[in-house]
Amino acid sequence: MRLIIVEDDPMIARSLYNALSPLGNSVDIFAHVRDARAALHNGHFDLILLDLGLPDGNGLELLSELRDRGDRTPVLILTARDGIDDRVRGLDLGADDYLAKPFSLVELEARVRALLRRSQQRSDNRLALGPLCLDPIAGAATLDGVKLELPRCELRLLEGLLLHAGNIAPREMLEGRVFSFREVGSNALEVYVSRLRKRLKGSGLHIRTFRGLGYRLEEAST
Repeated sequence: MRLIIVEDDPMIARSLYNALSPLGNSVDIFAHVRDARAALHNGHFDLILLDLGLPDGNGLELLSELRDRGDRTPVLILTARDGIDDRVRGLDLGADDYLAKPFSLVELEARVRALLRRSQQRSDNRLALGPLCLDPIAGAATLDGVKLELPRCELRLLEGLLLHAGNIAPREMLEGRVFSFREVGSNALEVYVSRLRKRLKGSGLHIRTFRGLGYRLEEAST
């Protein structure tokens, strides 16, 4: 998954990154409202972890902006403000969950998993199409029951395709998921798509290219 952390405390931000990135997630960190706002305008994220007290504004203002423009990306508020008024206001503005500092990283990870499942209308962590199955939390993929040894970039690409299985996964979304904000060549995504195609050969699954739009993971009979 692609996550964004909006947190100005570097120690907390680093702890969150260290907890969530090994699970196969692409994680971006921003300490200011203005930078997070720009990132959310320019990219797609699966979950926002949002602090309230930021150097250049209140996280709730950013949350309100997102909901006002119809952005339903799940938001988990992380804040030292544990008063009932702040909790109620955040939830009323559209936050999906709330965790007061200090918090257990184990509980944080469980809440993140639950929010991601809920947003994708899944009962468990697995994504599947035909003989292909991916557990994004474990970072493990299988094809016909046999484990696929995939590097992190290919796992992120596969996850993006499975999340849109049967539909076109937008190129910009896949690039953001695989490379985050890193500068890459114009054909970098195609390199990883080609590698996945080779791994799926003979499985009955196919990655179809839609020029100018993106890619679709589909069963051969589609």
